[in-house]
Amino acid sequence: MSRALLRNAAALGSGVVFGLGLSLAQMTNPDKVLNFLDISGHWDPSLLLVLGGAVTLSTLAFRLVFRRGAPLWDSLFHLPVAKAIDRPLVLGSALFGLGWGLSGYCPGPAIASLGFGNPEALWVVPSIIAGAALQRWSHYRQTADID
Repeated sequence: MSRALLRNAAALGSGVVFGLGLSLAQMTNPDKVLNFLDISGHWDPSLLLVLGGAVTLSTLAFRLVFRRGAPLWDSLFHLPVAKAIDRPLVLGSALFGLGWGLSGYCPGPAIASLGFGNPEALWVVPSIIAGAALQRWSHYRQTADID
């Protein structure tokens, strides 16, 4: 198999496992997420187990994976290079949190929810795509002004 085909198969497999995990943890249920975020009402702390499991597994897995010089089917790790906490990062994070808190969906669970036919996801996913397109357009415009 070619390197590109293996890389795509690994990405598909990772996405399927991620989607199944989101479903099993009920992260595709916006009511479950909203109850987790509602600390002054009907708070549901069960998603803390999901968060704790994800952080623990990621911490261990990253240590093992980075011992390798490169990923299995690529020549290098593609990691973010920006380290600054700047205005766009803070504003983007706030908008992300606001959208998550209002809808109960973040991008991964929203896309996985399409498979369940959740009607809200039919509105949320295009909104996420529109927001991503707006960010790319804005970034392109800013970089074009610099050049």
